[in-house]
Amino acid sequence: MLALLVAVAVAVLTADQVVKAWVVATLPEGVPHPVIGNLLIFEHVANPGAAFSLATGATWVFSIIAVAVVVFLVWFARRIRSVAWGVLFGLLLGGTLGNLTDRLTRPPGFGVGHVVDFILVPWLLPAIFNLADSAIVISMCLFVLLTLLGRGIDGSRRPARSKG
Repeated sequence: MLALLVAVAVAVLTADQVVKAWVVATLPEGVPHPVIGNLLIFEHVANPGAAFSLATGATWVFSIIAVAVVVFLVWFARRIRSVAWGVLFGLLLGGTLGNLTDRLTRPPGFGVGHVVDFILVPWLLPAIFNLADSAIVISMCLFVLLTLLGRGIDGSRRPARSKG
């Protein structure tokens, strides 16, 4: 499962960084570009904070948290014996590395770089996000689903609790 986890993480990280490079090279900041009317809009934004641009003055804290998450995921990865959990952790690792790469390599500087966001779905969310964010959210949805289904990281299935 380690190979699957790494493959998913590399695919997410690569797709995220390639698309962000395209966004930076072709879309001027702050100008909405409707892709599918008002259903899907691309708008290049440099986000110094977290989701919804929260804590914009604490970018370095998010960098430290992201490094801690990456270290934990790499350390924990060898325990995974389930395809679904391998995909989940690959999505989470790739998404975390995607945004961490921005924080480490983009202006205004190392550890405090702004994350490139560009996906706006105004009918669904009041936030602009990117592929890395999407991978992280999908991994958390998968986490909830696997937990509710009682699927362990080793592939085992816990029996349903009896009521009564």
